[in-house]
Amino acid sequence: MKEYEDTGSLCDSSRRQMVNILAAHMTETEGRIPQRLTKEKYALGVITLFPYLKDPFSKKGYEHFYDGQSGTGFIAWRLKTIQRKTKLRPLSSSSPKADGGPTVARNISQDQLQDEACEEAISLMTHTNDRETIFQKMQETFQYRQRLIHNPATSAKVLSVFPRLLDTKGLVLQDFSLLVGSETSARLLERWPSFKPKLIKEGAALVQTPLLQGLLLSAREEQVEPSADDLQGWDSDMSTLLLLLHILSPQAAGRKRSHKISASQAIDNLVVFHKSCQSLDEHLNEDERRQPYLLASGTSKRAINNFYIAMDKKLIPCQGNTSLAAFDELFKVHFVFSLSYDESLCSFFTFLQTTVYNIDVGTTKESPKVKELRAKLMNNV
Repeated sequence: MKEYEDTGSLCDSSRRQMVNILAAHMTETEGRIPQRLTKEKYALGVITLFPYLKDPFSKKGYEHFYDGQSGTGFIAWRLKTIQRKTKLRPLSSSSPKADGGPTVARNISQDQLQDEACEEAISLMTHTNDRETIFQKMQETFQYRQRLIHNPATSAKVLSVFPRLLDTKGLVLQDFSLLVGSETSARLLERWPSFKPKLIKEGAALVQTPLLQGLLLSAREEQVEPSADDLQGWDSDMSTLLLLLHILSPQAAGRKRSHKISASQAIDNLVVFHKSCQSLDEHLNEDERRQPYLLASGTSKRAINNFYIAMDKKLIPCQGNTSLAAFDELFKVHFVFSLSYDESLCSFFTFLQTTVYNIDVGTTKESPKVKELRAKLMNNV
């Protein structure tokens, strides 16, 4: 209680301790499988006693502690741990399928070319260098392109059919705006100044490592000693994004937790620095990543000349010349090409999708950590 009164929040260890106490009390009074209503009452009690822990985007506000519909949340996780330790076979449960995220097919109301007119537009784009014409024809063929993308038999050839995506900056941004609207498209860049200091504050509360300390210094734009092979050289915005990745560290996949990687390892799935004097083709030939990532090419991490989105051993040039604008395009590529998030970055991207861009709120599956962080930030803690 004193920690909450002093800070308006609970650190991870205090939250875990509270959940452990609640779970122990439930199992003591109702046995190893407490009733759903009991778990919901306890979760409601938490946000009633600690109102700043309430998630403003959730229907009831306490789903990150217990979500009766999906059977997830901090309380549910603790109870499942207790059940496993009893050596009894747990009851199986099925979670409702999430219907939100980058792979959802969406419709637009724009006038679109059909059949022969569409084929003519595609041919024209291939043979013209007029930027205005390319953007117009890409807009008019958007629906056809989306059909290719959402068809497993044709999705791999989209960049071959529309090669201007590989040499014309800004086309990804246009497609994303057609998908979700220009207002939604602008939200990260508009809201970043208010989110950034809160993320730095959360990053400072983590258990500090040399990497985290360097990221915090860079995020705060404080003096950092030059280093040849670490991440301390990134600019303030990129360092803050990497802090967010540590705050929402990768979750293990499956019960055996054999695929869990650290946040520092997951960084390579998000952004890679490439010295401008080295060959981009060699980098792509050696690259084995399956999901898109940001490739920053320059003389140093603070002197980036060009940003690219690397995908399927190809490079899509970013229109943005800052790390934040380039990252904005990386996020949007997932929606434009209907690509799922990298497993190690799922919580990271989902938080930005629902909390910052406000896309598919309520229909996207979110981890309790995502909901907890949102509750902290949105309640001005």
